[in-house]
Amino acid sequence: MKKLYTPKFGTNALKTMMFVLAGTLIFSSCKKTTIIEYNEAGSNSGTTPNPSTGFTKPVVEVASGNITTNTTWTKGNIYRLNGFVRVGRDAKNSGGLAAVEGVTLTIEAGTVIIGDRETKGTLVIQRGNKIIAEGTSAQPIIFTSERGTGLREPGDWGGVVICGKAANNQPGGEAELEGAYGGWHGGTNDADNSGILKYVRIDYAGTPINPNQEVNSLTMGSVGSGTVIDYVQCSYGLDDAFEWFGGTVNAKHLIAYRGLDDDFDVDFGFRGTVQFAIGIRDANSADQSGSNGFEVDNDGAGSSLTPFTSPQFSNVTIIGPKKDRNKTISTQFQNAMHLRRNNKIKIYNSVFTAYPNGLFIDGATTLANAAAGELVLKNNVLAGVDGWGANGYGTGGTTTFPNPIGVEIKSTGNVGTQAVDVWFKTAAFANETYPKWEDLGIDGTIFDLGATPKFTLNTGSILLAGASFTGLTGFETVTYRGAFGTTDWTTGWANFTPQTNVY
Repeated sequence: MKKLYTPKFGTNALKTMMFVLAGTLIFSSCKKTTIIEYNEAGSNSGTTPNPSTGFTKPVVEVASGNITTNTTWTKGNIYRLNGFVRVGRDAKNSGGLAAVEGVTLTIEAGTVIIGDRETKGTLVIQRGNKIIAEGTSAQPIIFTSERGTGLREPGDWGGVVICGKAANNQPGGEAELEGAYGGWHGGTNDADNSGILKYVRIDYAGTPINPNQEVNSLTMGSVGSGTVIDYVQCSYGLDDAFEWFGGTVNAKHLIAYRGLDDDFDVDFGFRGTVQFAIGIRDANSADQSGSNGFEVDNDGAGSSLTPFTSPQFSNVTIIGPKKDRNKTISTQFQNAMHLRRNNKIKIYNSVFTAYPNGLFIDGATTLANAAAGELVLKNNVLAGVDGWGANGYGTGGTTTFPNPIGVEIKSTGNVGTQAVDVWFKTAAFANETYPKWEDLGIDGTIFDLGATPKFTLNTGSILLAGASFTGLTGFETVTYRGAFGTTDWTTGWANFTPQTNVY
């Protein structure tokens, strides 16, 4: 295969093979059709890379296979994942080898890990093992593409996969993650501990394992509540930014930035609590399957298998692709919230704007869950786009209004005896709708490419008040709706121009 990027080995490159080669997995690539606006120019680093390697530090080659002893990666090196690098070994491994559990991979603050593009480098934490990746605000841990500035693309490498032993709703209590790469997950220990991800960035992940089966930037399979997920940013991924398949892990301070598919995808009985999360989209980058802020299922069949998908989310901000009426966006964009297939999600104190559809409650069972008070939406705000059709979502517009067009609130039926928009606007739920996002006091830079957005709310914003946590547990109590009030928790560790970074 001809390489279209700088070769990984220069004449002076460090070629340290740390682990026994257990077979490099190579699959044919089938990249999704998309257009990405790569107009980030220049470099944010004054460090000059080594001309023979393209990096500022020695590159340690991590062979595909299993890490079977406690291992530490340090910030003095850059670590390249070749093929599937697995922490521990699952009992259901394809070789029929004995399981290896109790192994911990520790990653020092400030460490950079890159994924080999040709072999689809991916890090998999197998059941019963741990990753301790605890960066700091000043020294985040970075997982990214091996390619140079200006050349990085979504899908350049696999991503980070954590498999745990908490319960899911799949037959037999366990399942293999899509792509059949040995990501087995599931068990009976909802308090399972798979380690720590804190102050971590994951950029340009999502390589296709099989056609239309990509690795997510961060995949969590049956991850238990003993695990810490806090301050994690997933940018420019080729599939979902964050996906939970079952489990009970809680998470805070999540950033889904300009990915291709869904920002927050929830399946297989996930029951954790998530607070302070933001999703921001690229107008020209959407998936052929349809891109959403939230995509939520009990499972792919919409069954009644238990435990039900019933997580709690609060203080989420979903920023769609359409900043203004004249902005042309991909016709693959769909819903700020697509709630379907018999799920029982609860979303509180959150803000959704700039998608063709605001809320879509899809399917008779999902509508029945809403009627029963098991699917809950309270203290949320939906906003359209100024002048985009008659209602801010394109309806009533003409061909002068770029497609797609949509509606504020959509469903496949009623919630009990009520139309879904009437149900959503029930006074006791305290949800609100506005014709345009400017009404909310959100700063317009949050839509813009190539700069750090202003996340904090503008003075006088209606979102600075109105949150309610009455009767809720597991959340930090704040007054504001959406992911931010007057404090920007992305400062220092997050990065919104990863194309320009020199490592």
